[in-house]
Amino acid sequence: MNGQCKITFTGDIGFDKYMEGRWKDEDLVSKELMDYLLDTDHLVVNVEGPLYDPTFDPANENLSAVALALKHSMNPEAVSFLRRIDADIWNICNNHIMDAGPEGIDATIRVAKDNDAAVLGAGMNIDEASAPVIIEEAGGIGLIGVGYQRACRKAEDAKAGCFSWSDLDLIAKRIAEVKRRCRWCVIVAHAGEEFTALPSPYTRERFHKYLEMGADIVVTHHPHVPMNYEKMGDKLIFYSLGNFIFDTDYQRSQFNTEKGIILKLTFTEDKVDFDAKGLMTDRENERVVEAPLPDIFADVREDEYNRLAPLSAKMFIENTKRQLRYMKPEEYTDATEEDFVRNFYEPLRSGRVPGETLDFQIIYPLSLKAEEGAWKESKLEVVKRYILEQIPKP
Repeated sequence: MNGQCKITFTGDIGFDKYMEGRWKDEDLVSKELMDYLLDTDHLVVNVEGPLYDPTFDPANENLSAVALALKHSMNPEAVSFLRRIDADIWNICNNHIMDAGPEGIDATIRVAKDNDAAVLGAGMNIDEASAPVIIEEAGGIGLIGVGYQRACRKAEDAKAGCFSWSDLDLIAKRIAEVKRRCRWCVIVAHAGEEFTALPSPYTRERFHKYLEMGADIVVTHHPHVPMNYEKMGDKLIFYSLGNFIFDTDYQRSQFNTEKGIILKLTFTEDKVDFDAKGLMTDRENERVVEAPLPDIFADVREDEYNRLAPLSAKMFIENTKRQLRYMKPEEYTDATEEDFVRNFYEPLRSGRVPGETLDFQIIYPLSLKAEEGAWKESKLEVVKRYILEQIPKP
């Protein structure tokens, strides 16, 4: 058993839309980033959608343009890129892995096995989806993949899908199993609100709960933008790594979706250290290049979070309005504040899971508290500036 182990994590990978066919480009990722990726013992990537033959699907004929824009499936040939970066652990627990149905997830698992990669967080049944990946180094490291409900479709006893981040009893059981065998437990979560800066209160509470259950680290993707991290004693939460290789029109309508983070954790039996590298998608050439770490990638602890959360919620509300205008221009281009508020308070609002996902009945009231001005007392000046730049001036 090795005394030290380096595990590197990327954000979202989607080889479709603007990235269709880009796996063929040997220079897709700059040399600086490739060197950083390859300097590791294990590489964990989020494969955002099935590696499944993307031939014409008659079922898509009746989908709207918006629905088609939100579907993601990759040509299996894209595996050549995953081999090139030595990605040996694929997180497949995400809201697009079932876009091609059970056949797509089954095909993805088979492609992974054919390329000597382990899969994490999803499977053909709940036993497969919840099974940890164990690394026998640095005292043992167990990785567990979870995904937010309802979009990460839940696996069941005889049903393919993801390990739900809300299956708390089974998550606690899996964490306990890992900790009996391993020194370290890492939760890889596909969760959190898209296009925001700091986690919503319920997302933050959920990740803290995992640490209380015995996990040591949470590493997150899905928001498609980089976010903060939080250190609590010897435990860490990384709230979003943003995009790695992912570029779509609906994301281009938002701030900072071209930015991302590659995270490297170095484990020994006694401690874990982290290092990170910033990246940017060069959209003119569709290449991924090294960039400074985003200003939001800062340690935002309890007191600072409480000051800044209303301001971040206000920013998230503005980005959600932008998304609604983009997705439903006929309804929201000239919408009033009252129109948006009606959307936010709709009990059956699309995607809403009360107290867990897109719950604007919690986020909108929080955003109004930004007017109280507690955020002005924050000492995290670069974080404040990062958030304020995304809020329209009166």
